[in-house]
Amino acid sequence: MQLLELIETTVVGLGYELVEFETSPRARLLRVFIDRPESAQTDKRGISVEDCATVSSQLSRVFMVENVDYDRLEVSSPGLDRPLVKAADYRRFAGQEVQVKLRVPLGNQRNFSGVLEGLKEEGGVETVCLRMNETLHQFALENIDRARLVPKF
Repeated sequence: MQLLELIETTVVGLGYELVEFETSPRARLLRVFIDRPESAQTDKRGISVEDCATVSSQLSRVFMVENVDYDRLEVSSPGLDRPLVKAADYRRFAGQEVQVKLRVPLGNQRNFSGVLEGLKEEGGVETVCLRMNETLHQFALENIDRARLVPKF
């Protein structure tokens, strides 16, 4: 089983969602970002230190059993500026303000900010819809390099 699959299986098995997984060169540092799944979002609680400790403890045990060689494991919440990684994230956070960076510019512009209108699928192509002022922009999901929620205070 690959490392990503191992981590995702463990995190999901504990009742959390794997948002992102990062490694340092040579995989000495493993950084895991977790969130509550959409189905558990009714109380609007975020990820607590106890949640991170639970996942960290379980992953450490799994890594020992699976002989995963690493120096340091960090488990964290994705933060207020949560990245949008999967197609489901674009559906889940529709109506919220986001920042999007494209791989290939649209005209001269690569960075966009606006309200996420959601994700639609036409002819097998997933398209992200973003409203900037009164203009609706549409981007192919595969052209999005990075997307993050814009925190509101």
